[in-house]
Amino acid sequence: MKLIEVGPTLYSNTTVQEFIDEFHVGQGDLIFTAGIIYDTYLKGRVDDAQVLLVDSYGTSEPTDDMIDAMIRDADLAQTKRVVAIGGGAVMDVAKVVACSGGADMDEIFNRLPNLSRSVELVLVPTTCGTGSEVTMLAAINRTKLGTKVGMGCPAMYGDSAVLIPELLYGLPNYVFATSSIDALCHAVESILSPNSTPVVKLFGYRAVEMILGGYQKVVAGGPEVRNAIMGDFLMASAYAGIAFGTGGCAAVHALSYQLGGNYHVAHGESNYAMFTGVLRKYMDIKSDGEIAMLNTFIANILGCDVAHVYDELEALIDRLLPKKALHEYGVTREELPVWAHRVMETQQRLMRNDFVPLDESDVLDIFERLY
Repeated sequence: MKLIEVGPTLYSNTTVQEFIDEFHVGQGDLIFTAGIIYDTYLKGRVDDAQVLLVDSYGTSEPTDDMIDAMIRDADLAQTKRVVAIGGGAVMDVAKVVACSGGADMDEIFNRLPNLSRSVELVLVPTTCGTGSEVTMLAAINRTKLGTKVGMGCPAMYGDSAVLIPELLYGLPNYVFATSSIDALCHAVESILSPNSTPVVKLFGYRAVEMILGGYQKVVAGGPEVRNAIMGDFLMASAYAGIAFGTGGCAAVHALSYQLGGNYHVAHGESNYAMFTGVLRKYMDIKSDGEIAMLNTFIANILGCDVAHVYDELEALIDRLLPKKALHEYGVTREELPVWAHRVMETQQRLMRNDFVPLDESDVLDIFERLY
């Protein structure tokens, strides 16, 4: 029985300059990042490296067309190491390009899961949510399918993952909320997964405790407190990433991809739109076992009766990111059965990790309750 799978070596640096010095970033490196990160932390420090600014190729979460354009522009023949410094989208793009060998996205998907990589890969997160720095997974908007899909193979693990709290100090409130909610969903789904193990739960429960405890401190103390504990959120995100790398994500992510892919809602926000709706459906079907233990654990953190745990959980998260009904995004009722069918048709990789099996009618019921 596999207890846990961890890909990269995990490092911590206090500042970006410390990271640049320790990893000798420069000639032979292909750096993927965003414009604001480059201007704030990298400009004038990595002049010998090739730099691709992911946000110059599009402002949405990565699509197959965007990645094809970056593969064409990357000088892979002169690259010894790919370095991603950014949020989940930046790291996901870097993983794919590093394994592309110059091929386009259609060929890359056709070659899964047998991709290979000849360059070193270093992943540095600038948000506290995706956990992409410690997983072999990437979420890509497949424009031909009209939905986001997950892809992954062992070659997409980084060689090194580097946690740098300095990169998160200026994180906008919305980005902080959506990214950390994503980490919370990773932790919860990995705990409830049929693939979960004692080691997965060790990382998952600790991540839940750190994130919810951190939220309570932020709500009470404001942005100044958040910056002081940002390293905790960064570590919690890595813990959650390690957990779901083995436990797997499930229905929360599978359903959220419909909202994110069709209405360009940020990944963490679309996850939150589905989060407690999926948990309530699980409880309708099976209210004992691991979900009962998880509910008690969360209720103890929140100081509430377990019967009201999801209401109190939403009340806390809403202080950071108010939850919206699906119709508030412009979703129509006519789309819901189409989405439910598409989830069952395209997201079985995730749906097989559900706490209890959900069929198409269950998925439709979740969408309708959240509408």
